[in-house]
Amino acid sequence: MEQQKINRINELYRKSKAEGLTPEEQKEQKLLRQEYLALVRSNLRSQLNNIDIEEQDGTVVNLGEKYGNKREN
Repeated sequence: MEQQKINRINELYRKSKAEGLTPEEQKEQKLLRQEYLALVRSNLRSQLNNIDIEEQDGTVVNLGEKYGNKREN
């Protein structure tokens, strides 16, 4: 996500606390937050899919493969 969009999210938050938002600004804030959360979730999912766990028997299991969520890029 571009820094400009993150700055806009923060700007809208500060304005909502200070004076309130117009309906258009509320809609923009909601869309920007949804986009940001989708990106955070995607990044976390990618990180988790690349974690390898060593089992007690010594085998190494990739979490993404174990749970069927590993996606090829």
